[in-house]
Amino acid sequence: MSTKRITKILLACAGIVIVLSAALVIHIAVVSRPKADASTVALARIDFKQDINQEDADRITSWLSQQPGVDHVLCNASTETAVFSFYPVKASADRIAADLRDQLHYNGVRYVPDQKALMSGCPVSNHSLSYKIYSTIKHLL
Repeated sequence: MSTKRITKILLACAGIVIVLSAALVIHIAVVSRPKADASTVALARIDFKQDINQEDADRITSWLSQQPGVDHVLCNASTETAVFSFYPVKASADRIAADLRDQLHYNGVRYVPDQKALMSGCPVSNHSLSYKIYSTIKHLL
């Protein structure tokens, strides 16, 4: 093979790698920035800093279910927590938790996981090659 032909092949391979890398960066940039729309559903949890019984849990469930934007509610008296799904474009979990404290007079605090807890819940291992590529590209953006 001549050096001219080898040079052409190497340039073509380099071009393909650059185009595919650019496509990957654009894809990650678009996918990693989710925007809430009318179909987006989120979960929130309220931890009660007081003992609640089943009657209290039923009252909390009923009240949360009536709030605009709340889709589904589970309140557990034994763990003293309430978990609810809601539409972020219609409701704010912080506002719902504050209204619950104000109107029902329960000592409830919204649970928000810290960054370490969020990272431990990620399905991609922190040591995998794909995670390292993702975090490098995310850092560059």
